[in-house]
Amino acid sequence: MDELGAVLEGAGGIDAPAELRARLHALLAAELARGEAELARSRSGYDAPVTVAFAPEAAGGIRAVVPVVPALRADPDAAPERAWLLTAAAVGALAQAGAGADELTAGVWDGLLALRAPGGEVELAPLAFEEQVAGVDRLRARALVVPAAVLESAGDLREPLGAAHPLKVAARIAALGGRPADPASVAEHEEAVLAALEGASPQVARPHEDPDPSRRVARRILQRLDGMGKWGGYHTDITHLARGFAANDRALAGAVGEALLAAGLLREKPSVGQRHVFLDPGRAGDIRALIDAGTLPPGLRLP
Repeated sequence: MDELGAVLEGAGGIDAPAELRARLHALLAAELARGEAELARSRSGYDAPVTVAFAPEAAGGIRAVVPVVPALRADPDAAPERAWLLTAAAVGALAQAGAGADELTAGVWDGLLALRAPGGEVELAPLAFEEQVAGVDRLRARALVVPAAVLESAGDLREPLGAAHPLKVAARIAALGGRPADPASVAEHEEAVLAALEGASPQVARPHEDPDPSRRVARRILQRLDGMGKWGGYHTDITHLARGFAANDRALAGAVGEALLAAGLLREKPSVGQRHVFLDPGRAGDIRALIDAGTLPPGLRLP
Protein backbone atom coordinates (compact mmCIF):
# COMPACT_ATOMS: atom_id res chain seq x y z
CA MET A 1 0.00 0.00 0.00
CA ASP A 2 1.22 3.57 -0.64
CA GLU A 3 2.32 5.68 2.32
CA LEU A 4 -0.72 7.99 2.30
CA GLY A 5 -3.15 5.07 2.21
CA ALA A 6 -1.20 3.21 4.90
CA VAL A 7 -1.12 6.20 7.27
CA LEU A 8 -4.83 6.86 6.74
CA GLU A 9 -5.72 3.23 7.42
CA GLY A 10 -3.51 2.99 10.46
CA ALA A 11 -4.82 6.25 11.92
CA GLY A 12 -8.51 5.49 11.50
CA GLY A 13 -9.14 7.21 8.17
CA ILE A 14 -11.61 10.06 8.49
CA ASP A 15 -11.21 9.89 12.30
CA ALA A 16 -7.41 10.27 12.25
CA PRO A 17 -6.20 12.33 15.24
CA ALA A 18 -5.55 16.05 14.84
CA GLU A 19 -1.82 15.65 15.49
CA LEU A 20 -1.51 13.81 12.16
CA ARG A 21 -2.97 16.74 10.19
CA ALA A 22 0.40 18.14 9.07
CA ARG A 23 1.72 14.73 8.01
CA LEU A 24 -1.45 13.84 6.11
CA HIS A 25 -1.43 17.25 4.42
CA ALA A 26 2.16 16.73 3.26
CA LEU A 27 1.53 13.17 2.08
CA LEU A 28 -1.61 14.21 0.20
CA ALA A 29 0.16 17.17 -1.44
CA ALA A 30 2.95 14.87 -2.64
CA GLU A 31 0.45 12.27 -3.91
CA LEU A 32 -1.54 14.87 -5.81
CA ALA A 33 1.63 16.33 -7.33
CA ARG A 34 2.43 12.84 -8.61
CA GLY A 35 -1.07 12.58 -9.99
CA GLU A 36 -0.78 15.92 -11.76
CA ALA A 37 2.37 14.68 -13.50
CA GLU A 38 0.62 11.41 -14.37
CA LEU A 39 -2.22 13.28 -16.09
CA ALA A 40 0.28 14.79 -18.53
CA ARG A 41 1.37 11.33 -19.69
CA SER A 42 -0.13 9.33 -22.55
CA ARG A 43 -1.58 6.91 -19.98
CA SER A 44 -2.28 7.98 -16.42
CA GLY A 45 -2.29 5.97 -13.21
CA TYR A 46 -1.19 2.60 -14.60
CA ASP A 47 1.73 2.19 -12.17
CA ALA A 48 -0.30 3.63 -9.29
CA PRO A 49 -3.74 5.21 -9.63
CA VAL A 50 -4.20 8.96 -9.73
CA THR A 51 -5.67 10.13 -6.42
CA VAL A 52 -8.62 12.43 -5.69
CA ALA A 53 -9.37 13.33 -2.06
CA PHE A 54 -12.70 14.05 -0.36
CA ALA A 55 -13.28 15.39 3.13
CA PRO A 56 -16.32 16.31 5.24
CA GLU A 57 -17.03 19.80 6.49
CA ALA A 58 -17.85 20.37 10.13
CA ALA A 59 -20.82 22.55 9.19
CA GLY A 60 -22.08 20.08 6.56
CA GLY A 61 -20.94 19.61 3.01
CA ILE A 62 -18.13 17.86 1.18
CA ARG A 63 -14.84 19.22 -0.08
CA ALA A 64 -12.69 17.60 -2.74
CA VAL A 65 -9.29 18.30 -4.21
CA VAL A 66 -8.13 17.07 -7.62
CA PRO A 67 -4.61 17.14 -9.15
CA VAL A 68 -5.57 19.85 -11.64
CA VAL A 69 -4.55 23.49 -11.96
CA PRO A 70 -6.97 25.88 -10.19
CA ALA A 71 -7.00 28.08 -13.31
CA LEU A 72 -9.60 25.64 -14.66
CA ARG A 73 -12.17 27.52 -12.57
CA ALA A 74 -11.85 30.52 -14.91
CA ASP A 75 -10.33 29.02 -18.06
CA PRO A 76 -11.89 25.81 -19.44
CA ASP A 77 -8.82 25.30 -21.63
CA ALA A 78 -6.38 25.38 -18.69
CA ALA A 79 -6.29 21.60 -18.18
CA PRO A 80 -5.73 18.72 -20.64
CA GLU A 81 -8.65 16.47 -21.51
CA ARG A 82 -7.95 13.66 -19.06
CA ALA A 83 -7.48 16.13 -16.21
CA TRP A 84 -10.85 17.65 -17.08
CA LEU A 85 -12.58 14.26 -17.16
CA LEU A 86 -11.10 13.38 -13.76
CA THR A 87 -12.51 16.65 -12.43
CA ALA A 88 -15.90 15.98 -14.02
CA ALA A 89 -15.95 12.56 -12.34
CA ALA A 90 -15.25 14.22 -8.98
CA VAL A 91 -18.20 16.58 -9.56
CA GLY A 92 -20.37 13.58 -10.39
CA ALA A 93 -19.23 11.82 -7.21
CA LEU A 94 -20.20 14.85 -5.10
CA ALA A 95 -23.72 14.70 -6.52
CA GLN A 96 -23.99 10.92 -6.20
CA ALA A 97 -22.90 11.18 -2.56
CA GLY A 98 -25.86 13.47 -1.96
CA ALA A 99 -24.11 16.85 -2.04
CA GLY A 100 -25.73 19.79 -3.80
CA ALA A 101 -23.69 19.83 -6.99
CA ASP A 102 -25.88 22.61 -8.40
CA GLU A 103 -24.36 24.84 -5.67
CA LEU A 104 -20.79 23.87 -6.56
CA THR A 105 -17.98 26.28 -5.74
CA ALA A 106 -14.32 25.96 -6.67
CA GLY A 107 -11.14 27.24 -5.07
CA VAL A 108 -7.52 26.44 -4.30
CA TRP A 109 -5.83 23.92 -2.00
CA ASP A 110 -2.03 23.83 -2.00
CA GLY A 111 -1.91 25.13 -5.57
CA LEU A 112 -4.49 22.67 -6.90
CA LEU A 113 -8.21 22.81 -7.69
CA ALA A 114 -10.56 22.40 -4.74
CA LEU A 115 -14.30 21.78 -5.04
CA ARG A 116 -17.05 22.20 -2.46
CA ALA A 117 -20.76 21.30 -2.39
CA PRO A 118 -23.22 21.50 0.52
CA GLY A 119 -24.72 18.45 2.21
CA GLY A 120 -24.00 14.82 1.33
CA GLU A 121 -22.41 11.77 2.93
CA VAL A 122 -18.67 11.83 2.37
CA GLU A 123 -18.33 8.08 3.06
CA LEU A 124 -20.21 7.45 -0.20
CA ALA A 125 -17.83 9.55 -2.30
CA PRO A 126 -15.10 6.94 -3.05
CA LEU A 127 -17.53 4.36 -4.42
CA ALA A 128 -19.41 7.06 -6.32
CA PHE A 129 -16.15 8.32 -7.80
CA GLU A 130 -15.18 4.81 -8.89
CA GLU A 131 -18.46 4.57 -10.80
CA GLN A 132 -18.18 8.07 -12.25
CA VAL A 133 -14.60 7.66 -13.53
CA ALA A 134 -15.10 4.16 -14.97
CA GLY A 135 -14.62 4.14 -18.71
CA VAL A 136 -12.44 7.24 -18.97
CA ASP A 137 -9.87 6.29 -21.59
CA ARG A 138 -6.31 5.63 -20.44
CA LEU A 139 -6.96 6.60 -16.82
CA ARG A 140 -6.87 4.69 -13.58
CA ALA A 141 -7.88 6.68 -10.53
CA ARG A 142 -9.06 6.27 -6.95
CA ALA A 143 -10.64 8.42 -4.26
CA LEU A 144 -9.66 8.64 -0.60
CA VAL A 145 -11.54 10.23 2.27
CA VAL A 146 -9.33 12.33 4.54
CA PRO A 147 -10.15 14.10 7.82
CA ALA A 148 -11.91 17.46 7.53
CA ALA A 149 -8.87 19.29 8.92
CA VAL A 150 -6.70 18.24 5.95
CA LEU A 151 -8.79 20.16 3.40
CA GLU A 152 -10.05 22.98 5.63
CA SER A 153 -7.32 25.27 4.27
CA ALA A 154 -8.96 25.24 0.81
CA GLY A 155 -9.63 28.90 0.08
CA ASP A 156 -11.12 31.34 -2.40
CA LEU A 157 -14.12 29.06 -2.91
CA ARG A 158 -16.45 30.75 -5.35
CA GLU A 159 -18.70 30.06 -8.30
CA PRO A 160 -16.92 29.05 -11.54
CA LEU A 161 -16.63 31.95 -13.99
CA GLY A 162 -19.29 32.13 -16.71
CA ALA A 163 -22.84 30.82 -16.99
CA ALA A 164 -21.82 27.94 -19.27
CA HIS A 165 -18.50 27.02 -17.64
CA PRO A 166 -17.88 23.25 -18.02
CA LEU A 167 -17.81 22.87 -14.22
CA LYS A 168 -21.35 24.27 -14.06
CA VAL A 169 -22.47 22.07 -16.94
CA ALA A 170 -20.93 19.03 -15.21
CA ALA A 171 -22.75 19.98 -12.00
CA ARG A 172 -26.07 20.28 -13.87
CA ILE A 173 -25.61 16.89 -15.49
CA ALA A 174 -24.65 15.34 -12.15
CA ALA A 175 -27.67 16.92 -10.45
CA LEU A 176 -29.85 15.25 -13.11
CA GLY A 177 -28.35 11.88 -12.23
CA GLY A 178 -25.92 11.80 -15.15
CA ARG A 179 -22.21 11.06 -15.37
CA PRO A 180 -20.40 14.19 -16.56
CA ALA A 181 -17.23 12.27 -17.45
CA ASP A 182 -19.17 9.96 -19.80
CA PRO A 183 -19.88 11.44 -23.27
CA ALA A 184 -22.97 9.25 -23.75
CA SER A 185 -24.47 10.47 -20.48
CA VAL A 186 -23.62 14.08 -21.34
CA ALA A 187 -25.44 13.71 -24.68
CA GLU A 188 -28.43 12.09 -22.96
CA HIS A 189 -28.88 15.12 -20.66
CA GLU A 190 -28.01 17.78 -23.23
CA GLU A 191 -31.56 19.01 -23.87
CA ALA A 192 -32.39 19.39 -20.18
CA VAL A 193 -29.18 21.30 -19.50
CA LEU A 194 -29.76 23.63 -22.43
CA ALA A 195 -33.33 24.29 -21.35
CA ALA A 196 -32.16 25.20 -17.85
CA LEU A 197 -29.44 27.46 -19.20
CA GLU A 198 -31.74 29.26 -21.62
CA GLY A 199 -34.32 29.71 -18.87
CA ALA A 200 -31.75 31.38 -16.65
CA SER A 201 -30.04 33.42 -19.38
CA PRO A 202 -32.27 34.20 -22.38
CA GLN A 203 -30.45 35.22 -25.54
CA VAL A 204 -30.33 38.88 -26.57
CA ALA A 205 -31.26 37.78 -30.08
CA ARG A 206 -32.91 34.49 -30.95
CA PRO A 207 -30.72 32.34 -33.21
CA HIS A 208 -33.58 30.05 -34.23
CA GLU A 209 -35.46 33.05 -35.72
CA ASP A 210 -32.59 34.17 -37.97
CA PRO A 211 -34.03 34.45 -41.54
CA ASP A 212 -30.81 33.25 -43.22
CA PRO A 213 -30.79 29.40 -43.13
CA SER A 214 -27.01 28.91 -42.97
CA ARG A 215 -26.47 31.64 -40.41
CA ARG A 216 -29.38 30.34 -38.33
CA VAL A 217 -27.86 26.86 -38.28
CA ALA A 218 -24.40 28.23 -37.44
CA ARG A 219 -25.75 30.28 -34.56
CA ARG A 220 -27.73 27.35 -33.17
CA ILE A 221 -24.73 25.00 -33.38
CA LEU A 222 -22.54 27.48 -31.53
CA GLN A 223 -25.29 28.24 -29.02
CA ARG A 224 -25.70 24.55 -28.26
CA LEU A 225 -21.94 23.96 -27.86
CA ASP A 226 -21.61 27.05 -25.66
CA GLY A 227 -24.60 26.03 -23.57
CA MET A 228 -23.04 22.62 -22.97
CA GLY A 229 -19.66 24.13 -22.08
CA LYS A 230 -17.85 22.57 -25.05
CA TRP A 231 -14.76 24.75 -24.68
CA GLY A 232 -11.24 23.38 -24.62
CA GLY A 233 -11.09 19.87 -23.17
CA TYR A 234 -14.86 19.32 -23.13
CA HIS A 235 -15.66 18.24 -26.70
CA THR A 236 -18.27 16.37 -28.71
CA ASP A 237 -18.47 14.07 -31.72
CA ILE A 238 -18.83 16.16 -34.88
CA THR A 239 -21.83 14.06 -35.90
CA HIS A 240 -23.69 15.50 -32.89
CA LEU A 241 -23.71 18.96 -34.52
CA ALA A 242 -26.73 17.96 -36.58
CA ARG A 243 -28.72 16.75 -33.57
CA GLY A 244 -31.91 18.67 -32.88
CA PHE A 245 -32.32 19.92 -36.45
CA ALA A 246 -35.17 18.92 -38.74
CA ALA A 247 -34.31 16.18 -41.23
CA ASN A 248 -34.10 18.67 -44.12
CA ASP A 249 -31.55 20.79 -42.19
CA ARG A 250 -29.18 18.04 -41.09
CA ALA A 251 -27.06 18.04 -44.25
CA LEU A 252 -26.80 21.82 -44.01
CA ALA A 253 -25.76 21.49 -40.34
CA GLY A 254 -22.94 19.15 -41.36
CA ALA A 255 -21.71 21.59 -44.00
CA VAL A 256 -21.97 24.53 -41.60
CA GLY A 257 -19.96 22.58 -39.01
CA GLU A 258 -17.16 22.09 -41.54
CA ALA A 259 -17.27 25.83 -42.34
CA LEU A 260 -16.98 26.69 -38.64
CA LEU A 261 -13.95 24.39 -38.43
CA ALA A 262 -12.36 25.95 -41.51
CA ALA A 263 -12.84 29.43 -40.01
CA GLY A 264 -11.26 28.40 -36.71
CA LEU A 265 -14.30 28.96 -34.52
CA LEU A 266 -14.29 25.23 -33.85
CA ARG A 267 -11.18 23.16 -33.29
CA GLU A 268 -10.85 19.45 -33.87
CA LYS A 269 -9.50 16.74 -31.59
CA PRO A 270 -9.12 13.32 -33.21
CA SER A 271 -10.53 10.53 -31.06
CA VAL A 272 -10.63 6.76 -31.48
CA GLY A 273 -12.31 6.35 -34.86
CA GLN A 274 -14.15 9.65 -34.45
CA ARG A 275 -13.78 13.37 -35.06
CA HIS A 276 -14.45 15.45 -31.97
CA VAL A 277 -14.83 19.23 -31.97
CA PHE A 278 -14.90 22.02 -29.40
CA LEU A 279 -15.16 25.80 -29.29
CA ASP A 280 -11.88 27.69 -29.54
CA PRO A 281 -11.50 29.79 -26.34
CA GLY A 282 -9.32 32.22 -28.30
CA ARG A 283 -12.29 33.04 -30.54
CA ALA A 284 -14.81 33.53 -27.73
CA GLY A 285 -15.57 37.11 -28.78
CA ASP A 286 -16.34 36.14 -32.37
CA ILE A 287 -18.38 33.13 -31.24
CA ARG A 288 -20.54 35.13 -28.83
CA ALA A 289 -21.06 37.91 -31.38
CA LEU A 290 -22.30 35.38 -33.92
CA ILE A 291 -24.59 33.67 -31.39
CA ASP A 292 -26.08 36.86 -29.95
CA ALA A 293 -26.24 39.19 -32.94
CA GLY A 294 -25.56 37.11 -36.03
CA THR A 295 -22.30 38.97 -36.74
CA LEU A 296 -20.18 36.90 -39.11
CA PRO A 297 -16.45 37.03 -38.27
CA PRO A 298 -13.83 37.51 -41.00
CA GLY A 299 -12.94 34.25 -42.72
CA LEU A 300 -16.25 32.46 -42.12
CA ARG A 301 -17.84 31.40 -45.38
CA LEU A 302 -21.13 29.66 -44.79
CA PRO A 303 -22.66 27.33 -47.40
